[in-house]
Amino acid sequence: MSESPAHNGVRERTQDEQELGEETTERQDVCPECGGDVLTDSEHGETVCEDCGLVIEEDSIDRGPEWRAFDSAERDQKSRVGAPTTNMMHDKGLSTNIGWQNKDAYGRSLSSEQRQKMQRLRTWNERFRTRDSKERNLKQALGEIDRMASALGLPQNVRETASVIYRRALDENLLPGRSIEGVATSALYAAARMAGSPRSLDEMAVVSRVEKMELTRTYRYVVRELNLEVQPADPEQYLPRFVSDLDLSEETERRARELIVRARDAGLLSGKSPVGLAAAAVYAGALLTNEKVTQSEVGNVANVSEVTIRNRYKELLEAEDVPA
Repeated sequence: MSESPAHNGVRERTQDEQELGEETTERQDVCPECGGDVLTDSEHGETVCEDCGLVIEEDSIDRGPEWRAFDSAERDQKSRVGAPTTNMMHDKGLSTNIGWQNKDAYGRSLSSEQRQKMQRLRTWNERFRTRDSKERNLKQALGEIDRMASALGLPQNVRETASVIYRRALDENLLPGRSIEGVATSALYAAARMAGSPRSLDEMAVVSRVEKMELTRTYRYVVRELNLEVQPADPEQYLPRFVSDLDLSEETERRARELIVRARDAGLLSGKSPVGLAAAAVYAGALLTNEKVTQSEVGNVANVSEVTIRNRYKELLEAEDVPA
């Protein structure tokens, strides 16, 4: 059955409208009158053309706060929202904390009777924040992760990832027979490697309260049971930190990176410690750029022996066809 012209006309108009709508969507940042640039005036809630002055949109919604602040102190005072939720706290930051300052809302000091009352409230509030042994376990472990991450200079994203890994280990009942500190250290070690900011086992053992052997054993167990995808450590990931700690130039870091790439192409990296290779690459890079640094200084920063640096840097220079 053939369609009537009216129906065809309706269909054609609908297609035209669709094409016009698509064109408008594509050119929403261009003035529909003159094709000039569009400027959004957030103070007046208007979108206007810079060339012809056409008001394209008005009375736009202001999604910011209704108050104004001129410094950080005033902003903190007027803000009515708290910090975002975080996995780094056992309650994800949703509980209430009672401040340690013994002052009222007007900044006046509390009387001795009121101070005693507030201290009792703080004590009970702290007790109620952990309802059972599982939450007490989590609170202790997350505190350990934060302490070790601060000592190692690890960024916020690594701490968040380590907290998530520990929560998973706790939920899957991996802790019986293992110490809280051991699992917390293993979670942080795995998170650092997953984020591309690895730390060596020796560095972890220095800030941890567990022995290196226990840490190694627990780390392998956690990775296996949680099916974590942890890639082998890359020597290049250690270079920026070592170069920065030794106060060397970017040219030295570039040369060290080139040495590691050449050694990888030659198949010299397998079976060798990535920390030792990175330390040797930094030392060899400093030699090639005529920067003064001793094997002892590099060894202290990387926590490896001078013998390791001597052996590895010669191999790196041979791969580069440079006489050691």
